Amino acid sequence: MTENITSVGGGGRPDAGVSALKGRTGAGTPPETRGKTTIADGVVAKIAGMAAREVSGIYSLGGGVARAFGAMRERVPGGGGGGVARGVKVEVGERQAAVDLDVVVEYGVSIVDVAGGVRTNVISAVERMTGLEVVEVNIAVDDVHLPDEEEAAPDEGRVR
Repeated sequence: MTENITSVGGGGRPDAGVSALKGRTGAGTPPETRGKTTIADGVVAKIAGMAAREVSGIYSLGGGVARAFGAMRERVPGGGGGGVARGVKVEVGERQAAVDLDVVVEYGVSIVDVAGGVRTNVISAVERMTGLEVVEVNIAVDDVHLPDEEEAAPDEGRVR
């Protein structure tokens, strides 16, 4: 029998960028622990992105350039796939994960309180859903969204 272990693909292996949770083997072990579960880095990034967006006071994720390219990508048919993980970078190790977030907060909120809420929510969601220990959540506040600011809508065209 083997213990539950986590490993990450690396080097030139085809499973690079995924976390593998191995269960115990053998006829005497419970069925839910038999076999291997792999979790891709992108999955952890999506979980972290969704958890960060749930916190009151977060306007959006991603720096100015990332948001601009993401907005253009979403307008292209079939190009809007990476929105949830925009502004999120993760590193997944053998048993641990680290998360880096670029956020834009609403004007008037306490950035310290919002950052604490984001850390709590991200750590809770990632650990609960993946079983990985989150060792750090680094937050970079890139901008403050003012109430009278509107996202610039692209020109629909000259002729209607």
